[in-house]
Amino acid sequence: MIRKIILRTLAVFVLTVISQVGGIIYLCCLASYPFIDKKISGWLWRGLVKFSFFITIYVISIFTVIPLLAKQFGRVRLPILENNHVKPLLAMTWILNRNYVTPELRSAVIESAIEQDNIFPGSTIVYFDANFPFWNGFPLFPHLSHNDGKKLDIAFQYRDVFSGLYTADHPSIIGYGVCEEPLEGEVDMPLICDKKGFWQYSLLRRIIPQGDKKKFEFDNERTSQLIMELCKNKSVSKVFIEPHLKETWA
Repeated sequence: MIRKIILRTLAVFVLTVISQVGGIIYLCCLASYPFIDKKISGWLWRGLVKFSFFITIYVISIFTVIPLLAKQFGRVRLPILENNHVKPLLAMTWILNRNYVTPELRSAVIESAIEQDNIFPGSTIVYFDANFPFWNGFPLFPHLSHNDGKKLDIAFQYRDVFSGLYTADHPSIIGYGVCEEPLEGEVDMPLICDKKGFWQYSLLRRIIPQGDKKKFEFDNERTSQLIMELCKNKSVSKVFIEPHLKETWA
């Protein structure tokens, strides 16, 4: 019994950290588990049915209940498939409810994406982590600042090295960890942070495979134009970029 309580508590904690609502949904599903235990024999089949039931309720919730409740907290969902030239890099972003922002930020992103496509046809804003659907102050790990619906990580614009054409793909499998390094003589913020003891600043760069980077060419013109479009929108208060890129686009 104690072992079961510990495992279930751990499951609630992990599901809450990664998706905000997964722990609550799991707790709700627990009420049905005694019924499943009575109806199904064999621990393996019972486990599969319980897991399937949780996944079913979770999927239904993220498409129906959660978006409706999120509006009461002043947050809306970014497109889960490409829409208005905006899309997530990974399906896991919306599966884990990490794609919620304020209505103002959503409008700003879509407006910038449409204008970007007008200037560079075929362009797409590819986003990574945004915010959870509920409660200001609830951090989206590991981004402790993504807690108010006003934060969004977006991808730079790239060209395929072999074709020379624009691509909405990304050199990193998760969107993070592959970056545009400062050139000699430019401000090297990762090095500065390392020297100050902030080792976590470059942690993902050391973990994420860098092999695909050679297949992509940073599109300076498209990216700088996208940044300018975002900066022109009154709903966008800050855009964080590396100092050496800021100098390049100044």
